[in-house]
Amino acid sequence: MSTFNGLVAEFPDIRVDFFRPHPDRRPPLACFLSHIHSDHLAGLESLRSPFVYCSAATREMLLRLERYPCRINYANGILEARVQRYRHLKKLLKPLPLDTPTVLELAPGNDLQVTLFNANHCPGAVMFLFEGHGKAVVYTGDIRSEPWFVNAIARSPSLAEYSSGLKTLDTIYLDTSFTDNVAFPTKSEGISELLQKVSRYPADTIFHFQAWTYGYEDVWIALSKALRSKIHVDEYKLAMFRSLLVEHSDKFAAPLHNAPEAAALVGFMCGNTYHPGCLTLDQTVRIHSCEKGNYCQTVQRSPVVWIQPIINRLPDGRDVADVGVGGGGEDLEREAELDYLAPHDIESLTQALCAADGAANDIREQILHFLLGAVTNGRKVTLDLERSAFQENELQLANALPAITKKITPREKQSSAISPEGQVLPDVVTFPYSRHSSYPELCDLVDVFKPRDVWPCTVDVPRWLREGITIERLFSRHCSGNQFRHDSLMRERLADLGHNNAAGNAESQVTVNSGTSPRISPAPPDGPPSPHRCPPLDMMTDPTPHVRAAIPSAPSLDSEGDKPMDEARGAGAFDHASQRDSQDSAISDLALDTRRRAFQAVMENARNRTGWEIGLLSTTDNHSSVDNELTYRGG
Repeated sequence: MSTFNGLVAEFPDIRVDFFRPHPDRRPPLACFLSHIHSDHLAGLESLRSPFVYCSAATREMLLRLERYPCRINYANGILEARVQRYRHLKKLLKPLPLDTPTVLELAPGNDLQVTLFNANHCPGAVMFLFEGHGKAVVYTGDIRSEPWFVNAIARSPSLAEYSSGLKTLDTIYLDTSFTDNVAFPTKSEGISELLQKVSRYPADTIFHFQAWTYGYEDVWIALSKALRSKIHVDEYKLAMFRSLLVEHSDKFAAPLHNAPEAAALVGFMCGNTYHPGCLTLDQTVRIHSCEKGNYCQTVQRSPVVWIQPIINRLPDGRDVADVGVGGGGEDLEREAELDYLAPHDIESLTQALCAADGAANDIREQILHFLLGAVTNGRKVTLDLERSAFQENELQLANALPAITKKITPREKQSSAISPEGQVLPDVVTFPYSRHSSYPELCDLVDVFKPRDVWPCTVDVPRWLREGITIERLFSRHCSGNQFRHDSLMRERLADLGHNNAAGNAESQVTVNSGTSPRISPAPPDGPPSPHRCPPLDMMTDPTPHVRAAIPSAPSLDSEGDKPMDEARGAGAFDHASQRDSQDSAISDLALDTRRRAFQAVMENARNRTGWEIGLLSTTDNHSSVDNELTYRGG
């Protein structure tokens, strides 16, 4: 999940992949969008100016994005017209060609040169090279920097002077979704494993590939070719990829596409002959990727082998599931989302959770952790719900909670097919296919350019503090500079909380504003983590500094902690003055963690457990410490 706040220190007049306003910054003169995954679209729906520059594929797909309830209602005839959330941005979205330096005039005498590069992440996803005023930075967005990708970037004409050492990048704003020193199989190795596995099944086996976000298009193409079958998708998916075709007045001219995979997916014209792609609306085919919650009749009525991508596989053979790391979860099949949760929303959900039948305590806690974390990160809260949870396009809590509980419960692997050799085959096939770079791959990318600094775009701050993770530790040997702004910012935040308490209690008492970067961890003994399972406590999202998020409070919790931070930290700026007065409109970095633990205590009480406590924030020290005299303990 991206935690980048859109600010580029070297170019203060632009915003990238985050479009909410910064109260203490002047409005941007230009915005840039790397791709259409939801964690990079925060605030875009309400943007009215200025221009947003992106790739042609990103523009066409963004204009057609729809929410799940609207898609279902339209399909059922409830809505008379499609509801495309970003359609009003048609005149603001300006496509730029890839690998082509383009000079943009932000204002008279203020020019910026930008170059777009393929990011090997999903259709239309790009990196940006920004140059001007003696500065140069690369913003990677989300990338998969496999060896071939690094070689291609290094020899790019527009980046050759930086990879050869003639010039030096000031900063690489880097996709740090993974920082564990673990290698990932390449995409080609993952596809090879998948094809070998599916080839063992009988020729009449029905497969369903759970492509829950953009970025798995190459897998579709490979599966279709190997199994000699089209892939059934719903009308919405097919229309999204058909948008990548460019209308041409001359039918004999060479076909045009906004993404290299478009022709293989949806077909093309060659002379008078139409050559179909691998995607189809025909429900009788062997391979399916139709929409979850609205499966076609073939999938509903037939034994199905489910194909699930994973991040990696541990040495003992257990799978590391892709739970939406780095964003993009449910972008293709997003079923429900809550943009801004007010306290009464959380309270209603909590009451429904406590009253829900069939939801184990640990499942309830996972949902609460997810909501409490996601509500503060300035981005959408995605819920995984069936169609039955919606009535007239509204979410019904009575239906929603059982649906959530059902979805986050791990699905047991079962056997449903017999190979020609008589072997029992599982009904779930997994294969490694990460859309984000491993840490070794990031090191290779940074080493090519040897920038002066690296700024992480995905940070799990509690974990980084707990484990002493720093940019210096991660990338200093690959950089030409030795001053890392992000590390300085983290030290300042720690110092502001107090060296004595912060150093020894980083895990339980420090919650610095940023976001989450799920770490690779072994799957539980009873099976791999579900792609739809809520993140555990140490993967919760912290509040971004530029979002005035509503933080739910327990009934007896001090409401003074519910105040927004008024900072813009992406460029390394930090206003100590805003932390001095307890009545300032700033929330301490400790506030969310204390409120969260108090909220958990209320849930413990609701379950009639003992040994719980509610810690209240002191009104001194800007609500940065727990007042022991005000702490209530149950027992």
